[in-house]
Amino acid sequence: MIEKHRGLPAAILAACALLAAAPLALAPRAAAAQALDLSQGGPVEVTATDGIEWRQQEQVVIARGNARAVRQGVTLTADRLIARYRPRAGQPAGVSPGADTPMSGGEIWRLEAEGNVRIDSATDHAEGDRAIYDMDQSVLVMTGRALKLTTPGNTLTARDSMEYWPGRRMAVARGAAVVVTEDQRRIAADTLVGYFLEQGGARRAAAPAAAQAPGGAATPGQGSQLERVEAFGNVEIRTPGEVVRGDRGVYSEVTGMARLLGGVRITRGDNQLNGQEAIVNMRSGVARLVSTPGQRVQGLIIPQQGQQALQPQGQGQRQQSQGQQSQGQPR
Repeated sequence: MIEKHRGLPAAILAACALLAAAPLALAPRAAAAQALDLSQGGPVEVTATDGIEWRQQEQVVIARGNARAVRQGVTLTADRLIARYRPRAGQPAGVSPGADTPMSGGEIWRLEAEGNVRIDSATDHAEGDRAIYDMDQSVLVMTGRALKLTTPGNTLTARDSMEYWPGRRMAVARGAAVVVTEDQRRIAADTLVGYFLEQGGARRAAAPAAAQAPGGAATPGQGSQLERVEAFGNVEIRTPGEVVRGDRGVYSEVTGMARLLGGVRITRGDNQLNGQEAIVNMRSGVARLVSTPGQRVQGLIIPQQGQQALQPQGQGQRQQSQGQQSQGQPR
């Protein structure tokens, strides 16, 4: 039995990887159209350029060097990829009638990726330093630097971690999280939770039946469509003229409206309004405070701020000096 493949040409390694990975398939489930979903579909094909290591006792396959796992149009690439497998339900370990290897009766339940991790579909993209894809929970968890999730209309970034739950149509960004909308509006918070429209739902329903992909799949090029974003902790929304801050908030991509609650501050230049609730039109850039029972709305308004700001630097001091000199001169 071959336990390790090392020092082989890349073409042979790729072929070995395909042969080894072909039996490592999850049992087919009901198909669902999800942008970055590796938990649905047929076999997972694993390839690499530097080698494939099969640890039979540990039920682990390790791919090194431009390692790649592909399933149903979704591709996970990394410097190092670990695929953990197990016997299918009702299948004893190492027993597979009519097969030559125990792997033929296995199913991948977890993928671990390390170094330059990228996961791509036809329209969506995610990247980070490390990633774990739990097939049982149907969740992708990415950590490391420069975490990013990109859909056709939005970009979500984070500092600490990013979770993607395709079954729940949800993404969670933690630590200095930022979402940038299609029209370049920006929402930042300690934690952002994005919810996506169900592919094939309301937006696809309006399309002619002939334009829909067979089997209930999403229309090609549609990708993940953001429905709303919930923000928690140090929420900040920037419009062309204002900065709006609060403790928590929610933004609707459908309506373009955002609502902030708790310690709300609307700042425009040196002017500031304080309250407990604000409504922001992200498309028009207009923000307004909403009065709440028992709470007063407060504001700090600087008169003629615009005129003062237009004065060149030092002009005000020269005018003041000239005025003082004129007061000391006889008429």
